[in-house]
Amino acid sequence: MKKLLLLLVALPAAAAIWFFSADKPLKTIEGLAIQHADKLPLAFFGERLFNEHCASCHDNPQMHAPTREALAGYSLDSVMVALKFGKMQPMAAHLTDIERGLIAIYLSGAESDDFNWMAQQQCDTPDNSPPKMFVSNWGQGDGNRRFVDPGRTNIHRDNVGSLQLAWAMAFPKVTDMRSQPAVVGDTLYFGDKTGRLYAIDRKRGCVHAHTKVASGIRSAITVVPGDSAPVLVFADSMAVVYAVDSQSLEIRWRSDIRLFSTSTITGSISHHDNRLYVPISSYEVAAAGNPNHVCCESHGGVVALDLANGDRLWEWHATADAVVQGQTSDGKPLLGPSGASVWSTPTIDAARNRLYIGTGENLSHPATATSDAVIALDLDTGETVWQFQATADDVWNAACLNDGTNCPENAGGDFDIGASIVHAKLDDGSELLLVGQKSGDAMALDMNGELLWKTRVSNAALGPDLHQTTTNGGIHWGMALAGERLLVPAADPERTRPGYDPRPGIHALDVRSGEVLWFQGVDRGCYLADEDKPLVGLQNMRAGKHRPLEDQYNCSFYYGLSSAATATEDLVFSGGLNGVLRAYAIKDGEVLWEYATATPVTTVNGVTGHGGAIDVDGQLLAGDWLYVQSGYAMFGQLPGNVLYAFKLSAD
Repeated sequence: MKKLLLLLVALPAAAAIWFFSADKPLKTIEGLAIQHADKLPLAFFGERLFNEHCASCHDNPQMHAPTREALAGYSLDSVMVALKFGKMQPMAAHLTDIERGLIAIYLSGAESDDFNWMAQQQCDTPDNSPPKMFVSNWGQGDGNRRFVDPGRTNIHRDNVGSLQLAWAMAFPKVTDMRSQPAVVGDTLYFGDKTGRLYAIDRKRGCVHAHTKVASGIRSAITVVPGDSAPVLVFADSMAVVYAVDSQSLEIRWRSDIRLFSTSTITGSISHHDNRLYVPISSYEVAAAGNPNHVCCESHGGVVALDLANGDRLWEWHATADAVVQGQTSDGKPLLGPSGASVWSTPTIDAARNRLYIGTGENLSHPATATSDAVIALDLDTGETVWQFQATADDVWNAACLNDGTNCPENAGGDFDIGASIVHAKLDDGSELLLVGQKSGDAMALDMNGELLWKTRVSNAALGPDLHQTTTNGGIHWGMALAGERLLVPAADPERTRPGYDPRPGIHALDVRSGEVLWFQGVDRGCYLADEDKPLVGLQNMRAGKHRPLEDQYNCSFYYGLSSAATATEDLVFSGGLNGVLRAYAIKDGEVLWEYATATPVTTVNGVTGHGGAIDVDGQLLAGDWLYVQSGYAMFGQLPGNVLYAFKLSAD
């Protein structure tokens, strides 16, 4: 198949013949095809594949499957998720990644009338504002502290209550809003899951420019210095990193940095001294739930790239290469070690020349000391300086949710360190590394990786059979640091399990001791019958048992705080999985302002808009303005497609 894609570049006349006769794919050829995807007739070949492998169900009304017309309403990434590890995984297991991708491209459509709005929404004047860096990376500043200083925001506890919706913009064929925008001057750079990158006037809600890449934009937009203008750096869902000119939106270079066929980029890209540091994760954690999947080969890592051209400078691998360790009960080879994905954004420590990352669980035995760990790497070489393991022997994959044969013996509880490591620099000159884990534990390490304190804000790690009833609770995407207060969001959905007492909400900890200073919980605010409560996480994606979407919007099962928090000197902002955005007082946790986003909304660009769950990225502050994305349909949460812009009232 990947041979085919090379021929599509070099020999268009012979493409169809090679398409149906190609054998084992070659990664380098696939990478070349990805780079030239916008010039290939991919939809044509996707339609041929759909007719051969999918039409017998989707074109047959008696099968009760969505028609191909209905499927055309989904984005490319949504179709890929379903084919790779969602409801369609068993039916698509015999297809290669490229074949799945071609089908997704055909169904989603490269261009359609859905995107005509962009021409009508063009700004009539350019952005001539000073290029002030309001938001330039995932951590909204140094050390992944997610702290916004008074020089970048005018919003504080005395005026936050006057925030009002100024405009909302909706994006077609999108159900997940996960790529954190960048804000430079009066321009907000935003990427969506159709692969479109927009330069939006953040005050007027019009579009200065736009472009499209091969796949959905997955990471935050990172802004780095350029020769004549800043450069935008980001990654798509196929683990391709792009460098784009911020003025023209022309692609300067792109680099496919997959370590394995299942590699993806979940965290965001960090920058230092003309180098980019890219975290590598893997969706094999979900693919292992397929009973036909041979588990498990992939592992996490970090790749350092040259900012000038995207060339690889070094790679760090979380485990050794997987080899056969035995076989499963149904006779499949069992490979290991594997896993230890790097789900979060690396943290730069320039003074020590170090990079700090957190890792996830192993996917198969043998367990390694690099799973569920904090690891310090040398910025120049990628060599390990030290490592601290928070949870040993956590070996887990999605097969454990349904007693699949790929579930490891003595499986763990899936306790990733998914939040970015926070590098705290206190007023007395002392420094700490602050760690958040899905087990519900917040921790502080000294700068040599020694544990100073541990506080359990959630008991997501308590109870029997953790591997089968993982709560998907605890600390997910990111904590925020304001002075000496660590603000810790906890997701904690309701689950029936002995010893588990969910505590979703914001926990404020003393950064020196870990003492809990206050806790402000969140609740559902509506009644939900037990029979309407969904199954756990990835298992729910495959089950296909969903309440009507309107019922979910009216009363969401999920309402905890999963997305990354954003703090100022006296406020912390946090969005809930039910779409409720709140501003809390740093001092005591009082809720000073809130807004329900999971509703229909009139949009400035005329696209039908509906908010949903607030997950992954946190809120952005710039002057008098607050920006939030609403919608995240993964794991059975509330889909949405809206970017909200709030502004302090002039009164």
